[in-house]
Amino acid sequence: MNITLKLFATLTDYLPAGTKGNVAQMQLADGARLGDLLDELRLPAKLVHLVLVNGAYVAPEARTEHRLGDGDTLAIWPPVAGG
Repeated sequence: MNITLKLFATLTDYLPAGTKGNVAQMQLADGARLGDLLDELRLPAKLVHLVLVNGAYVAPEARTEHRLGDGDTLAIWPPVAGG
């Protein structure tokens, strides 16, 4: 299956090699879990703050087992601060 991965701010360093901008098209095994993808990308847990799949929030306790589907868009932001 194919998904669109969007990483923001400092997380763009973790995109697959050759990615332009902050968006990558990825091919995953059918039924892949979000937690497995986060591990594969080696994203540090402390930097994975806001996770959306198709615009819907995925809570931290659900991320390990959340199943991705063909055509999903996954967007991940690190913690941010401002004022």
